[in-house]
Parts: sequence; structure tokens; C-alpha cells
Amino acid sequence: MASTESASEAELPNLPATSWAVLGMLAFDEELSGYDLKKWADWSIKFFYWSPSFSQVYTELKKLEKHGFVTSRVQHDNGVRGRRLYKITEAGTDAVRKWSNEAPIDPPILKHGVMLRIWLGHLNKPDRLKDILREHIEYAEKMERRAAADERGAAEEPAWAYSRIVLRWSERYYASERALALQLIEDIDEAEATISRVKVGDEAGFTKSPPGLWREVERHVEAYKGDQD
Repeated sequence: MASTESASEAELPNLPATSWAVLGMLAFDEELSGYDLKKWADWSIKFFYWSPSFSQVYTELKKLEKHGFVTSRVQHDNGVRGRRLYKITEAGTDAVRKWSNEAPIDPPILKHGVMLRIWLGHLNKPDRLKDILREHIEYAEKMERRAAADERGAAEEPAWAYSRIVLRWSERYYASERALALQLIEDIDEAEATISRVKVGDEAGFTKSPPGLWREVERHVEAYKGDQD
């Protein structure tokens, strides 16, 4: 049985941020199924944090129910197989409020698959790199449109005002991704022109720096950083 001690009086359990994201969706105080929560995530937090699978949603719900932060019941309609609905508890509301206000905020971690390919551009062809960026531009444009549509939908409910401004931020974010990718297409020509002047390592099939050069560069960079402190 869950403890009656409020979250404000107790330490928060060591749950991952994804658990708090799911609990946060329930913090709008509506009874929802795992399917509902997945859809809600796709309409909101997908744009700036996480696009969960159904299995991930249900995994997080089990954790939250174990801690007494949500309750569940099976709803049966017309004899059809029932669906399980989840609702936040008072302890759950206290906990997610405490987490949102007091838990340390992790810095954003950027895992940009497109940039990883560009970083390895010396192993690729410039035309292929540009194709990758054009595909990314199409993706960014699609996400920008979807965020804009969901932002307009959020405007219909005053209680979603903060969700709305984050969706507006998401729209601007994907617009900037598009602009940065367009600039990077031009930058590829500059990088290729620079590499074409270097002959060391041509026997490997690609241009490479002399062995150990990175250590000298590191010393220069560290000295520069020291001057800036």
C-alpha cells in the first residue's frame, strides 16, 4: 500500500525523467489509457523531448503505479475487452510538482545523427552529404508544420497555455534547424575546397591529418581556453 506521506515531505524516488514526463501528462488530471498517453506525447513532448513507444509508456505507468503516483482501473464497454485507464493521485501531483520545481535540471544532450555523418564527411562524397542535409531539411519542415498545427490546437484550451508556448518554441526550433542545414550545404563546398588542397594520406583513399597532430592542436586549444578564463 502506498505511503500517505506527501511528496513535499519525502525524498523523491529515483525515477528517470521519462517517468516524470508520463506523470506530467497525467497531471492535467484526466483519466487516460496508455494509448491516449502515447497520442498525447506525439502531440506535445515529441517535439522537444521524447517520442515514446507504447511499451515504454506502459513500463513507466507500472513504475508510477508501484510508487502510488497513479491508480488504474479497467473500463468495460458493451462487453468488449476492457481498457486500463490511469489517473494521477494526490501524491503523484505533489511528486511531479516537487520534481518540476526542485530536481536538478539536466543540460540538453544533442544526439544529432545528421551532424555525425557530416563530421565523418571525409569518408563520404560531398553530393551524398548534401542529399543527407536535404532529407533533414524535409524532416525539419514537416516537424515545423506539425508543431504549428498542434500549437493551434492547444490554443483551444486555456489550461494548455504552457504547452502551447513550448509548441511555439518547437516550431521556431525546427525552422532554425532548416536554416542551419541550408547554410551547411554551402559550408560543404568550403570544406571540400580546403580538403582538396591537402595531399597527406591520399593513399588511404581519404585525406587524413599527420599522426599525433591532434595533441598539438589540443595544447593550442587549452591555452586559448586558459586565456579566456
